[in-house]
This record gives sequence, structure tokens and C-alpha cells, in this order.
Amino acid sequence: MRFLKRLTALFVFLCLATGAQAAWPEKPVHLVVPYPPGGNVDLAARIVADGLEKEFGQPFVVENRPGAGGMIAASHVIKSDKDGYTLFVAPNGPVLFSPLLFRKDNYFWKDDFAPIGSISFVTLVLQVNPELDLNSAEALFDYAKEHPGELAMASPGAGTQNHLISEMMQRLLHTEWLTVHYKGNAPATTDLLGGRVDFNFDQYTVAKQYINSGKLNALAVTSPERMESLPDVPTLKELGYSDAVSETFTGLFGPAGMPEDVVNELNAALEKILNDPAVVKKFETAGAEARAMDVDDFKTFLTEQYDRWGTLIRGANIHR
Repeated sequence: MRFLKRLTALFVFLCLATGAQAAWPEKPVHLVVPYPPGGNVDLAARIVADGLEKEFGQPFVVENRPGAGGMIAASHVIKSDKDGYTLFVAPNGPVLFSPLLFRKDNYFWKDDFAPIGSISFVTLVLQVNPELDLNSAEALFDYAKEHPGELAMASPGAGTQNHLISEMMQRLLHTEWLTVHYKGNAPATTDLLGGRVDFNFDQYTVAKQYINSGKLNALAVTSPERMESLPDVPTLKELGYSDAVSETFTGLFGPAGMPEDVVNELNAALEKILNDPAVVKKFETAGAEARAMDVDDFKTFLTEQYDRWGTLIRGANIHR
């Protein structure tokens, strides 16, 4: 009888110990960002890090690992332990397109990442230098068709969403313009403000201050519907270009094979955080939209994005 009691006590202890070991998180979680501090992806990571710390009671540490189009950070996450303690906060490019653009077989998103959920979405704005004296998207497009190759479009880099929507529009308009690639949004914007290039497609998070100050004119947006903050600016979709819907997203990912229950816990926490009015306001102030997707919807979205823009990358022979 005494032996049976000891055996029962040991069984209970083992069950409790197993449960304790299964608890997550028991230590700090690292959120790896593929860019330096200060950009909209880094901002999104820091906003959700604060919320996740409150939800789970452990530090969520933002770790910036820039370089190679995001592949340095992506590879670090993929090779990390699959225990949920190293996660990836990243936009379209590093997750979906960098291996295509750099022509390297480092990873494939479906095989190597566990999609957890979306965080934020940023619309792109078609904007021009006011000195160009083309005051509508239709006027700009008509000029581009009548004068192929004359207009210069500033791109923050080959294969960025800014560049991809520009390539798509050239195909839809059956014309071409000169694409000038820069190393990032900042130098591209500087040359657009200085009149050295004519227009660009830029994330609203970057464009907002220049549009509000009148230094640049917004002609169209790439969102499915008009933006509340730019109610008089039409969408490319309503101008007749239904394929020209484009947003830069930021999402949360883990390495493939991480525990499904941890993925689901994180997804539920993201939904709660991103529906908090204070968090929504933080993203709005930055020019972004907080938007949560469940895991299955996020996977479907990623598949659609990869198929759509990957086809364009291959067809236009875009590479870095």
C-alpha cells in the first residue's frame, strides 16, 4: 500500500514536472528584425513586443540583424531552435522574395517558416514632384504613354514592393519609364524632392509628411479602398487597374516545426493586441494599419502574394 502511494505521488510529480516544462515562455523571446532600428518594420516589432510582454509575462527582445535583403536575419531564424524563442518580424521581401531576387536557394517560405500572423499593412502612394505639373494619375499615365522612357521613377531598391508595383503598372499601361534604383527610401525621396526624378511609389509611412506639407503631390494609392487620411486621392483600382492593389505587410513568423500550440497562442495574443485602440492609434500615427489574420488566412494570403509577385519577378527578370 505504501509502495502504491509512493508510486502515485511519483506519477503526479512527473505529470506536474512535464506540465511545467511544457509551459511557454519560460525565458525571454527574441524578435528578429531584418533591418536597422527606426523603420516601419522595426516600429511594428517594438509595438507588438510591448503587447506580447504584457500578455505572456516575459521579455520580448527586438534584435536587429540587417543585410542581404533580409536573408541574414531570415537564415538566423530558420536555423534557430524550433522552440518558439526566436521569431521573425518581417515584411514581404525577406520572407517571400529575397531568394528569388538574389537567385539563391537559401530557403523557401512554405518549407522553412511557420507563419504566425499578420501585424500591419502599409499602402503605397503614387506621388510626384509638384514641378512636374501633372496633377492626376491619368495625366501622368497619359504622358508616360505619349513619351515612353522620358519619366524617371525613384525606387528604393530592385525587388521592393515599390519597384514591383511600378513594373506592374508599366505592363498594364503598355509603356515604360526609367527606373532609378537607390539604396533605400531616404535617398530616393531626397532626389524626388530635389526634382532629379519625377515620381515614385512610396509607403505612406514615408510619404505622409511630404504630402501633408505640400512638398509632394499624391495622385493615387494602391489600397483596395480609399484611405481615410487621403479621402480625395483615388485608388488605382477605381481608376481601372484592378490588378494594381499592393500593400507592404509586416508579419510574425517562426522556424518551421515550432510547436503548433505556441503558434496558436501567439496568434491569439496578436489579435488581442492589434485590436487594442491604443495600439491601433500608434500604427495610424505612423501611417500604417494594424490588421490581424488567423493562421490559415495568413497562409492563404502569403501563397497569393508569392504566386502573384513571384510571377512578375521571374517574368521581368528582376534580380539584385
